[in-house]
Amino acid sequence: MSTDASTDTWTVAGRTFSSRLIIGTGKYKTYEENAEALKASGAEIVTVAVRRVNLSNPNEPMLVDFIDPRKVTYLPNTAGCYTGEEAMRTLRLAREAGGWSLVKLEVLGDRKTLYPDMIETLRATEILSKDGFEVMVYCSDDPLMARRCEDAGAVAIMPLAAPIGSGLGIQNPVNIRLIVEQAKVPVLVDAGVGTASDAAVAMELGCAGVLMNTAIAEAKNPVLMASAMKHAVIAGREAYRAGRMAKKLYADPSSPLAGLI
Repeated sequence: MSTDASTDTWTVAGRTFSSRLIIGTGKYKTYEENAEALKASGAEIVTVAVRRVNLSNPNEPMLVDFIDPRKVTYLPNTAGCYTGEEAMRTLRLAREAGGWSLVKLEVLGDRKTLYPDMIETLRATEILSKDGFEVMVYCSDDPLMARRCEDAGAVAIMPLAAPIGSGLGIQNPVNIRLIVEQAKVPVLVDAGVGTASDAAVAMELGCAGVLMNTAIAEAKNPVLMASAMKHAVIAGREAYRAGRMAKKLYADPSSPLAGLI
């Protein structure tokens, strides 16, 4: 089995990527810092909050001047939307502005936890999918809801590890593993990653990738953290492919006991 990460690709909606790390474009001090973190991370996809990031006003700094959409895949998302209508309108505007059809849908249901409103999410996923969008869906870590997202047309399932921006890491690894095992589309952990070990755990569970923003943007050194996340994702993926040893209740000597002097 090859250990070359560049040959271990993943595909979503017919698009193939080498990096399994997706980073955001929010909370950075400057667009320059965001671009430096992107380079250090090796990511090939960046999420873009259509309602918050300047994509079209030339009188202000524009993200596209620092991160070239011809070289990096932009993934417009609906951050800050609390109804299906609001989210769908946002994505249709994104398609008109940049021609983007691969999108990330999130419909929030609570301003304190930022948990997804799964009823609205499912409804919007079905409508957008029929409207020609390729929808990657932010969802709860409920295997049943994840399956319904896929049935509604999602091209990728993105269960939360913990509340958005919390940095708590994966709170329910059993559910994430169940979602991975049943899914026929890529599963990417989205939200709640805090540090490199969290990213490695997500990959060890068999996820196709990890999406994060705050963990990098709010680190004391975002560029260094971006590099750490790159290596953590690679290490976690290699560990998953290698197949970890079985857990045992009692000790098992590393050296054989037979033939002792």
